[in-house]
Amino acid sequence: MAHAIRFKETGGPEVLRWEEVVVGDPGPGQVRIRHHAVGLNFADTYFRTGLYPAPLPAGLGVEAAGVIEAVGEGVTGFSEGDRVTYTGSPLGAYSTERVMPVGSLIKLPDGIAFETAAAMTMRGLTSSYLLRRIHPLEEGDTILLTAAAGGVGLIVCQWAKLLGLNVIGTVSTEEKAELARAHGCDHVIHYRSENVAERVRELTDGAGVPVVFDSVGKTTYASSLASLRRRGLLVCFGTASGPVPPIDAMQLAVQGSLFVTRPALADYIADPAERAELAGELFDHVGSGRIDIKVNQRYALEDAAQAHRDLEAGRTTGSSVFVL
Repeated sequence: MAHAIRFKETGGPEVLRWEEVVVGDPGPGQVRIRHHAVGLNFADTYFRTGLYPAPLPAGLGVEAAGVIEAVGEGVTGFSEGDRVTYTGSPLGAYSTERVMPVGSLIKLPDGIAFETAAAMTMRGLTSSYLLRRIHPLEEGDTILLTAAAGGVGLIVCQWAKLLGLNVIGTVSTEEKAELARAHGCDHVIHYRSENVAERVRELTDGAGVPVVFDSVGKTTYASSLASLRRRGLLVCFGTASGPVPPIDAMQLAVQGSLFVTRPALADYIADPAERAELAGELFDHVGSGRIDIKVNQRYALEDAAQAHRDLEAGRTTGSSVFVL
């Protein structure tokens, strides 16, 4: 019998339930996948708490890797036995197997393990569009990256070095600082004991940085704005501490004609050709060893509630996966 994590009401980790489910056969345009590994992402907590609305009852999770067991009518480009990974709607990745639309699937090269794929598909594609689509960064540019020791942070640090960028990263502990440095972060700021904007100005001879990649949100957006150089760009791509408060447009002018964007991965992988291009570059870096994916936490899927507690308490580093 197949199993899945589901929730009937929004709330804390305790609302998550391990249940038997009936999967069935794929319909037109669908496949049935048996998962080998499932990704754990901070965005999963947003659905659980209701920050991201979802019809209830609901499954959870948007990222996993496994093998196609059955193919529905009209599916082209994928066959039974194909190794695949995916990130994106619909919810339901927290499951041993599932039926889902073929549109989100990406073929997984043989040289990349299922756990690696589940740990990096969302984070890696996010890193890809941040560095390759958001802003025309040039070799020698300096960027500020919040949560530099997180799953996205460690990938961005490594990829940024491949592009010749200088990385200033923020962290909460010395353990995380060492991890960030080991992955290419040039300068580390302990945000709990240092003034981030002041340190950024010191490190950039008073100029500030052209781009800040901020995945924390509510508690960091003000210091992120203050770290930008004139006409700089704040990229708010996550809200780990809560949603970014309303931004006064006049303050953007006063602080140096600044720009702010709140991108979503879905809009950068909606086009199949662009998704394939971003994924191809990611898989090439990972497959060659130029980017190392750290799976630092592994959980059984039925322990999803504890995994969420660890994630929200900041007890994780790098990527976390559920192993089936």
